[in-house]
Amino acid sequence: MLADADIAAVANELDAAERSRTQIPLISGRFPDADMADAYRIQDRWVALKDAAGRKRIGWKIGLTSRAMQAALQIDTPDSGILFDDMRFHDGDAVPEDRFIQPRVEAEIAFVLKAPLQGPEVTVCDVLNATDYILPALEILDTRVQRRDPHSGAMRNIIDTIADNAANAGIVTGGRPMRPLDADMRWMGAIVSRNAVVEETGLGAGVLNHPAMGIVWLVRRLHGLGTGLAAGEVVLSGSFIRPIETRHGDTITADFGKAGTVSIHFR
Repeated sequence: MLADADIAAVANELDAAERSRTQIPLISGRFPDADMADAYRIQDRWVALKDAAGRKRIGWKIGLTSRAMQAALQIDTPDSGILFDDMRFHDGDAVPEDRFIQPRVEAEIAFVLKAPLQGPEVTVCDVLNATDYILPALEILDTRVQRRDPHSGAMRNIIDTIADNAANAGIVTGGRPMRPLDADMRWMGAIVSRNAVVEETGLGAGVLNHPAMGIVWLVRRLHGLGTGLAAGEVVLSGSFIRPIETRHGDTITADFGKAGTVSIHFR
């Protein structure tokens, strides 16, 4: 377990990195004995700094839900982070040129809750019953931690990602809101393009076999911490495509078929 002083110091580094749009050295490289519990402690401390600065929590993101991403990081569990009000973008918005460091985009299904969810025995049916509506979403990822150490060549791992608020930076929602029982979410997919060129396609089943399973995982994890999800919260259920790198001038569009489209432009 990392010392409290180390937890606080790294959280302060991440907070400063986000504001200055610079990256810090790999946390995993500096603290090779750190585990996932330490990483979530750093995330919690950083989230507390955001709370103190007046940012409002609007929900959660779930990441690393695909087998391919878990295998790449040699883990067998998703991760989670907090969504804040200033992360929200509207369909078709333009992201300011100086907003992020190395933004990437993923396509996923957003759940908006109408009832709280908590407890160790939550099921997919419980998630569907507690959901007001679902809608197409893009998640903007950014990394305040280096992806690769320039000296050793070591790559960022799960410790770095979790500490970095699960690499989350923005949420874009659009398309057509749907009641959860009106869509077969396992077959709900998207064609994702960058500047009208198709880059990725995927189906909801790529998220733990059903997008609601990501929320089941999150609720069970939060139960162990004595909390849960609240009515009105937005939950990004996990991406079913690989992240798409963005450049200045790029427009990312996800076509969810009957559920509509959602897009974001990077100046």
